[in-house]
Amino acid sequence: MRVSLALLADYSNVSREGKLNILGIFDTIYASTFPTTHAHLHLVVRFEAQATEARTTRQVEVQFRSSDGIVLFRLPGAMTLQPGELGETIRADHVLNVSNLNFDRPGRYAFDVLVDGQVAATVPLRVEEMPARH
Repeated sequence: MRVSLALLADYSNVSREGKLNILGIFDTIYASTFPTTHAHLHLVVRFEAQATEARTTRQVEVQFRSSDGIVLFRLPGAMTLQPGELGETIRADHVLNVSNLNFDRPGRYAFDVLVDGQVAATVPLRVEEMPARH
């Protein structure tokens, strides 16, 4: 299994028809003061696997880390791949809703998506201080 898409957005969902909808893709947050809290974001991840991997269970974990490598939080879980059409790639879209994300200081942060303990994707996030207006 691999990650073919991983990004941050203001909003995302998967419709009843299986469409992945994404609004407001970004990689930078601006704040006028620190510490600051970002009210809401979505981490959007598309997993892809071969049909032969159907019905297998994979350990999936999302880690959020600071630029110095400190893991600020982790969300472990398991995902069982559903069968697809014979010979076709299996796709599984996931949207992680992250609320009230706190930042003590500006810097470079990242969401790492791990599959079976290995980093399958990294989504960088820059947190910048807005310049003072004169």
